[in-house]
Amino acid sequence: MEIGSFIKLQRVKKGMTQEELADGIVSMSYLSKIENQRADASPDVISMLCTRLGIELDSDKDITIKEKCEQWFNMLFEVNDKEVITERYNELNELMALVRSDSLMMFEIHKIRYYLILGELENALEQINSLNEVSGTFDSIHLFYWYKFKGNYATRNTEYNQAMRMYKLAEDKLNQIHLPEAEVADLQYTIAVTHSKLLNTLEVIEYSNKAIDIFQKEYNFIRCAQCHILLGIAYRRIKMYEKAIKHYNLARHLGELNKNNNIIQLTNQNLGYLYSAIGDSKEAIKHYLGAIEGNAIGLNERLTATTNLIKEYYKTHNYEKALEVIDKAKKLLELAKNNVFYDLYYYIIHTYIYAINDQYDLFTKLVIEDLIPYLKKHKDHGNLILFSNMLAKHFENVGKYKDSVKYYKIANLTYEEIVNL
Repeated sequence: MEIGSFIKLQRVKKGMTQEELADGIVSMSYLSKIENQRADASPDVISMLCTRLGIELDSDKDITIKEKCEQWFNMLFEVNDKEVITERYNELNELMALVRSDSLMMFEIHKIRYYLILGELENALEQINSLNEVSGTFDSIHLFYWYKFKGNYATRNTEYNQAMRMYKLAEDKLNQIHLPEAEVADLQYTIAVTHSKLLNTLEVIEYSNKAIDIFQKEYNFIRCAQCHILLGIAYRRIKMYEKAIKHYNLARHLGELNKNNNIIQLTNQNLGYLYSAIGDSKEAIKHYLGAIEGNAIGLNERLTATTNLIKEYYKTHNYEKALEVIDKAKKLLELAKNNVFYDLYYYIIHTYIYAINDQYDLFTKLVIEDLIPYLKKHKDHGNLILFSNMLAKHFENVGKYKDSVKYYKIANLTYEEIVNL
């Protein structure tokens, strides 16, 4: 990292103006040239500026910091204990505040990823905004992570088109930098996931296969399993069900070999979707029940599987079982009040409560005023088709044919939109 960029970043972080930093050392215009790498300052000037910033120049310590940074970056790349990640972050943050290090810019960029892992979206956005001022000084490796982590931020906000733009900019940097193959594969996998969210099925298959080729060479079987799940989803969407089941079974096998409950749960969840889509409710229920089992399953995943199980029991008119699962879902919902998807689960669970208990005024009010607008806003095409059809069928049953046609039309237009995508 160039010394000028380093000084600018530290000044911005400490909330100092150029005038405050330059006072008595250099002119403001000369400091601006140093920060923007249009002038080479003498060692004495650099030393005085760093002293005012409270920064120590120590090359031996910088070597130690670089090593610690590399370890911390790797922690953010793989799944690790959040407490350990935070411990290392706090240690590095203190060092970076005192010692001039070439790793500072990479550390600051990786903070975006760190905050996202902790679920601190506001801090992640604040970090992005604070780095915007110095982003013009980024080199190619900085830009790669800058775009990738901004894509991660957009993904967490379900802004998938924006995320894809960022990931493609990161991909464009790959021919200008040297990265370990595993990191290249991680970006390819991330692009495949984003294409899946955008329903770009052929691109999902392309990027999943690129990633899986590298993960296989690296013997990273968990990441291979994740790619198989994506391929299963893609082939299910184009109704190549046998091929989809083959990929899901490969993913589950790898999950079982590695005792990875998340992979097993995700595979069961998606096999449930598949069997539901082909009308085999018995198999769908079996896999949704499998997706709920296990203490290591996250709350979001458990709620997803539980609401899918409610849908399947309702579809087969097994209302007694549906109400049993609803009772469990309501208890899970109490634990999920800070969950970003809380509203979705609340709307779905209460839609079925009202439908099963013949509380049709509450049912129509909730679906029309809350659920459908939510699904449209978040472009949840599958649920939008399901609940628009459900509402349309209700209106048809009570003789409100004009309203029925309106919601059948929403379902059909949404389906056409998916087909056109």
